[in-house]
Amino acid sequence: MGGGGAPYPCETRVDEHVRQKMASLPIPDDLVADIFLRLPTPADLIRAAVGCISFYNIITNRSFLRRFRKLHNPPLLGFLDNHRVFHPASPPHPSAPAASAVAVAADFSFSFLPGASHDWAIQDIRDGRVLLNKIHEAGIGQKGRIFEEMVVCDPLHRRYLLLPPIPEDLVNPVEDPHFTEEAYYLYQIFLLPPCDNDGEATAVEETSFRVVLMAWCETTMVAFVFSSSTRQWRAIPSLGWDTLVANLPLRGYCLFAARQYAHGCFYWMLHLCKKILVLDTRKIEFYIANPPPQAISFSFLDIAIVEAGEGRVGMFVPGVGRNGLEFYTIWRNNGGTYMQWKLEKTISVHFLHYSAGSNGKHLFIYDVESPSLGYGCFSLDFKTFQLKRVCSSKTWIPNPLAYSNFPPSILASPTIASGKLS
Repeated sequence: MGGGGAPYPCETRVDEHVRQKMASLPIPDDLVADIFLRLPTPADLIRAAVGCISFYNIITNRSFLRRFRKLHNPPLLGFLDNHRVFHPASPPHPSAPAASAVAVAADFSFSFLPGASHDWAIQDIRDGRVLLNKIHEAGIGQKGRIFEEMVVCDPLHRRYLLLPPIPEDLVNPVEDPHFTEEAYYLYQIFLLPPCDNDGEATAVEETSFRVVLMAWCETTMVAFVFSSSTRQWRAIPSLGWDTLVANLPLRGYCLFAARQYAHGCFYWMLHLCKKILVLDTRKIEFYIANPPPQAISFSFLDIAIVEAGEGRVGMFVPGVGRNGLEFYTIWRNNGGTYMQWKLEKTISVHFLHYSAGSNGKHLFIYDVESPSLGYGCFSLDFKTFQLKRVCSSKTWIPNPLAYSNFPPSILASPTIASGKLS
């Protein structure tokens, strides 16, 4: 090019040739896969898969699908109540089409489980898996009642794993649980989230899970954890209440109600002693923490603990007269046994509500006050504080638990290693 003017004709031809050559170079499959991993939703990935055969081959590769499922939480599809009724997300919720497909494909009556399906009671739901235990007629105070049959199943793929009994050498040293009329709340069985792994997810990791059983005894709280990888139970170090919470009343209170999860920890509000019981799932250790003063006077059903971003934990506390929720953030020091709270934001929710769980982005709220408008479950976005209806019901929904999973598609994968194992 001379004098800052137009390019010489030969330079134009060379540039055009380079552009054509660059355009004809194929993009390596591993780079295309990295691009597809950044698609925000499963629906976007499925649309990309039908674009061309090469895209389909990349996306349907099992290794790629494991990586995608590891990076993206499965979408919320609806709520399952303790009567085994699935309440799918309804329009205009973005998960409505997938939820309709799951409602048809999954067996939420659990007819594939051994024995009579009505003998099994839903205890917890996580990552497409449902934890149930078998109800037996037993006298109050019988130790065997809390060490009964348990099963983890995948209702979408109709697979299940019967958990082995807790070994006698672990059970025998345990004193009889301190049962009262609220015995249901004095022991809990629940699923733990998967272990953190910075590497690529494997097929074994995708189908592995852990289960915790906790029981409240008169002088001690005991807990056991089961790993599907080892097929074994082990005891979690017991906690003596005299060393953790002095003079804690035991009778007549729902001590294990309203379990909440955020950033690798489960939380229980122990209001009678104005404390929070915390289970760190990474260390499998318990400790006691302090709630903000504003939360002490409220019921455990009113308070929700959530993930507030950047590793922080947040707490929603109802305002005076239930006209709003106060949002707190929290940070920790030296292992997390001390919590300092700061008021972040106040929002208004103009109906009676209870927490129905949460995921990494949303708090799930159950409306129980407006039957004329229809009972329903809502999601509250942590960042925008926007409230969206997930599903509606003409009748009361008993104990709704959020069900999240990848819908029947190329993304769907069994969450249990193989069926009918015992």
